[in-house]
Amino acid sequence: MRRTPPRRLLAAALLMASVLAVPMTAAPAATAVGAVRTHGSAHDECSSGPGLGRDVTARLDKAIAGVRRDAGIPGVAVGLWMPGKGCYVRATGVADKATGQPMSTGFYSRIGSETKTFTVTALLQLVDEGRIRLDDPISRYVPGVPNGRHITLRHLAEMRSGLFPYSADAGFAHDLLSDPYRTFTPRELLAYGFKHRNTGAPGKVFVYNNSNLVLLGLVIEKVTGHHVADVINRRVLRPAHLDRTLFPDGPNVREFPEPHAHGYTNQTLTGAVTDSTDWNPSWAWSAGAMISDLHDLHSWAKTVATGALLSPETQKQRLKVLPTGFPGLDYGLGIFETGGWIGHNGSIPGYESVTVYLPALKATLVVLLNTDITTGGQEPSTLVARAITQIATPGHVYDGSTPTR
Repeated sequence: MRRTPPRRLLAAALLMASVLAVPMTAAPAATAVGAVRTHGSAHDECSSGPGLGRDVTARLDKAIAGVRRDAGIPGVAVGLWMPGKGCYVRATGVADKATGQPMSTGFYSRIGSETKTFTVTALLQLVDEGRIRLDDPISRYVPGVPNGRHITLRHLAEMRSGLFPYSADAGFAHDLLSDPYRTFTPRELLAYGFKHRNTGAPGKVFVYNNSNLVLLGLVIEKVTGHHVADVINRRVLRPAHLDRTLFPDGPNVREFPEPHAHGYTNQTLTGAVTDSTDWNPSWAWSAGAMISDLHDLHSWAKTVATGALLSPETQKQRLKVLPTGFPGLDYGLGIFETGGWIGHNGSIPGYESVTVYLPALKATLVVLLNTDITTGGQEPSTLVARAITQIATPGHVYDGSTPTR
């Protein structure tokens, strides 16, 4: 079984040891926009202003097409906005391999671990209100956490708790992949990790761990008295005006609004590629269950990177990034920095994403894919983001990823 990849750029932990890069069927060339959005497409934002120029656009088209071909990516939607220079918004490839439906910049997509940026934002709002402190022990809010008296909320948010990741447990992987439509509760998820010894002392070593964010979700529920999905909706999504972003939970956990692309993964018991579009995301909960689209993530990138929903002091705490031990990658409180880009990526079976903001140029990059199948141990979303930034922002290359094995 695959444990939480030790050399992987902060994706939700994937589960199978056999990773097969399977050739995809031929796909249509890049298109500016696919399905029409009811309140304006991501492409509309670009077509109303200048592009990045014929040469840069052609180079980006070619680079993305090359990554898609080499990595076997069915479809990709990309948005790059560079104030003062223009923008680049494109969808290329297929959203459905069976029908050949083209990918679109207007689709909803699962965003995996980008959920962490929303969960931690809600947590930090409670810090601003004085209802919790970052250095409170988790045992104050959630009983039964191994070494919980010495693990703080800060340790959890910065991935330095020393807890064993539930998604690295072989029994969890078997249970999930035996029935990917089942619903897990947060306590069930944590139990898979808690039966193992902790991996280390709190605050010492960075280990990317979904258990940390599930615990923070429970803290939010304990303090507010409301479901974490409702808290994020009311306190984060509404103030940020993100009307196409949602946290499927409870009776609506299988909700996946149309239109959306089909997702393809090889995280199966046999390693065969399958359509994972409607898999139940409850196993990722406050660590990775959310859904969004290119338009909302364009807005969210700047909001989360600049701290628009937080006090300046709390945002300063959030952006106090520390080395992870992996070249080119530092991590703060539910947020990372690589090549000057601030944000997060996400991976959940069938889908990957990157949403980052570059303060130096006030630029935003969003990448959405409908596969999570790695190539040479590298996330396909990382390959796309790296190729784009090598051309558009050569002084700030998104390059925090290293091989998983």
